[in-house]
Amino acid sequence: MKITKILLFTSFIWLNTAFAQKNSVNDPDFPALEDRYLGQKPPGLIPELFAPGIVSTEEYVEFGGDFTPDMKEFYFSRYGGKYKKRTLFIMQYKNHKWSSASVLSTDTEKYRDQFNPGWSEMKSLDPFKDIPIHGLSVSDKGTYYIDEYTREGDGVLRYSQLINGVREAPKPVDKVINTGKWVAHPFIAPDESYLMWDVEKEGDYGADIYISFRQKDGSWGAAINMGDTINTGLYDQSPRVTPDGKYLFFYKGDEKVRADGSKYLVGNPYWVDAQVIENLRPKQ
Repeated sequence: MKITKILLFTSFIWLNTAFAQKNSVNDPDFPALEDRYLGQKPPGLIPELFAPGIVSTEEYVEFGGDFTPDMKEFYFSRYGGKYKKRTLFIMQYKNHKWSSASVLSTDTEKYRDQFNPGWSEMKSLDPFKDIPIHGLSVSDKGTYYIDEYTREGDGVLRYSQLINGVREAPKPVDKVINTGKWVAHPFIAPDESYLMWDVEKEGDYGADIYISFRQKDGSWGAAINMGDTINTGLYDQSPRVTPDGKYLFFYKGDEKVRADGSKYLVGNPYWVDAQVIENLRPKQ
């Protein structure tokens, strides 16, 4: 079974949020830069394992890596070993320090309602009720970008605009983006100037992360592979930028085979300076 399919089966929807920076300028409790990322030293232009021994481990597979817009809560999940099902963890920033990771005791519906849009809101919207959504991202203008899970891997990315207060039915994104199998995990820039996603292209092993930049005429530009520092021949998936706009997080993993022929997953969240996005932006 493809690891992409395994990830889809074992995950719940991760809601990417618009940047929090402009909403936090006057917040005296907004974590200082040196504290903001669990006290980790920020990476440069080469991706690094995020928070080794704290979030990322060799014993388990860690997925996700999502900050709430105020950067005061961090969520990720673990799978494998004693965690027979994907288990959600939370870390909280209180009194100028981060708590240890603990299992989230509340249900995931409550967790997902902290993001924009809340999951309860999404479930109540008629245009989306028949689409098996796996990932969702929202821009500052309120445009939703969603993927679509199918067992065949032929789902597409769609978008839905908010027009005069009315949510339109989702439409497929340009074909330049919806090419390949397992097109998934969209991340839309707050200003909608770029879109990231992952996909399996013919002839490649696993999924790679791609980016497309908005053209002057409003169309999407070419699908650009994010390069061999991001895409390393493993399964590179689930791109998202931190709410302050400074770092790109993504999942890197693989499927291994034991001596008895059984298969298991390895993988963790990685992060890299978001300048890697600007380095790919075409010159105007």
